[in-house]
Amino acid sequence: MKLGLTALALAALLSSGSVFDTAVSAQQQQQPTVPDAPAPQSPGLLTDVSGPITPGLGAAATAAASGSSTSSSTPAQQPVRPPAAEPKDQVQATPPDMPPAGEGFEKTGTIIRLNVNFVEVPVTVKDSKGNLVAGLTWRDFKVYENDTREPLRLFTTDAFPLSIAFVIDQSLTSDVMARVNDSLDAIQGALTPYDEVAVFSYSNGAQERTGFTGAQSSRLPAVLALTRETGSEMLVPVNSGPMAGCNVHVNGNCADPNIQPGRSVGAGPFITIPKEIHTLNDAILAAAKDLSTRPKGRRRLIYVISDGKEYGSKASYRDVLRYLQTNQVAVYGTLVGDSARWGEGFVSRIHLPFSMYDNLLAKYTFATGGTLDSERNLNGIEKSYAKIAEQARTQYTLGYISHQPVLDGKFRKIDVRVDRPGLEVIAKPGYYPSAEDMR
Repeated sequence: MKLGLTALALAALLSSGSVFDTAVSAQQQQQPTVPDAPAPQSPGLLTDVSGPITPGLGAAATAAASGSSTSSSTPAQQPVRPPAAEPKDQVQATPPDMPPAGEGFEKTGTIIRLNVNFVEVPVTVKDSKGNLVAGLTWRDFKVYENDTREPLRLFTTDAFPLSIAFVIDQSLTSDVMARVNDSLDAIQGALTPYDEVAVFSYSNGAQERTGFTGAQSSRLPAVLALTRETGSEMLVPVNSGPMAGCNVHVNGNCADPNIQPGRSVGAGPFITIPKEIHTLNDAILAAAKDLSTRPKGRRRLIYVISDGKEYGSKASYRDVLRYLQTNQVAVYGTLVGDSARWGEGFVSRIHLPFSMYDNLLAKYTFATGGTLDSERNLNGIEKSYAKIAEQARTQYTLGYISHQPVLDGKFRKIDVRVDRPGLEVIAKPGYYPSAEDMR
């Protein structure tokens, strides 16, 4: 009996072992085999690639040449490429933003700017006779910044409202000052109700007569009436000899008490004549500071009525010009007095070292894109107000986005060209970037 039970147990163990072996072998058959890693291979030549630029053949190869080179096992010899030609001037295909009539000045203030420098360039175009040229389109203009053409993003011919700071020279001689005083009443007739005006005067220092007020308000003529002065004496005093004490008398008294002995000229047989003071730089800077606060979408103008002389200002010409070019302020002017004479006005632009500037106003107008008129009589001075206001109001307005860094503090040169012969293009020659241009 015991032997039978032992035989049965051995048979059961043998049968269970065979079942286990069968399960293990089945599991091994189901487990996937892991392949070996691929051996490193050297890249082959791209001889089967064809197109306008085939690797190893150059851009000048034709399709037939590239097809024949595929059968070669060695790389083709790279041909010698000719030197690259200068890029030709590309024609702008996409038109700029041209707002409807009457909305151009609003568009310049609402255009979207994101980390870019949007540059606005007012342009005046005249023919050979000095008349304004109308009817030009955006295709007639080309704008270059630092010798790189910029595509136009805005083009409009709308009339812009003006923010004008009138600067009146009160150091003129008495005869010229009288003509300027009589012409001040014509200023208001050259403006529109949409314009605004501030009045400054200068002789020995700048003085603000009134802040910005409506051009057609009753305040403007009242302020202009208070701005009138008699001017300086035309005669030149003698600084030596028996008549050196006071050689110019009016009703028995000295016309200028400053040239009497013991005053500012000193005492003795030889007196020191006081130097003429013409603070033109200080007056333009004071007007520019007020203009820099005016909103976008308005023309910022400084209109100077002067003989252009400069001496004794605290501000230098270079610093004032940089401020004007940074804040988009243009200087216009009417030359009077000796500087308005034909020939003499041109010679007076030449400055001798250690002497007074005889005509610095011309340099301001040319460097800011303004215009200058020379008039000697009353009728001409009155007409110049309307003529210059018309030129400043009816300009072509071009806009582009500069390719230069947003703020680098360097001067950027602008060159505006018109594809028509015999025309004079007046625009600012450049500018300094400002944080206000970033939107």
